[in-house]
Amino acid sequence: METSITPEIVKEFKERMHITHSAEDSNLKRLLSFSYARIVRSCGKFDIATSESGKELVFERTRYAYNDAVEYFEDNFIAEINSFALSLIKEEESEENA
Repeated sequence: METSITPEIVKEFKERMHITHSAEDSNLKRLLSFSYARIVRSCGKFDIATSESGKELVFERTRYAYNDAVEYFEDNFIAEINSFALSLIKEEESEENA
């Protein structure tokens, strides 16, 4: 599955996390890719470049992973995960009915 984790996505995440060096870029891209894949499995396929809710969840999960606390992510974001999954279902149904 193509994760679409572009250099721009990595840059945006680094800005959010106040990371100013590039020594961890490959690790951050890997963490972002894993988080994207996990959110896709939980919610459905989405374009991280255009979905603000999806990007937010990927960034939050990556933040937890970066800080060695990923096991707490799902419990803390279950409402957002469910809401995003439902929005993707509604979006898919709307496209099918169009």
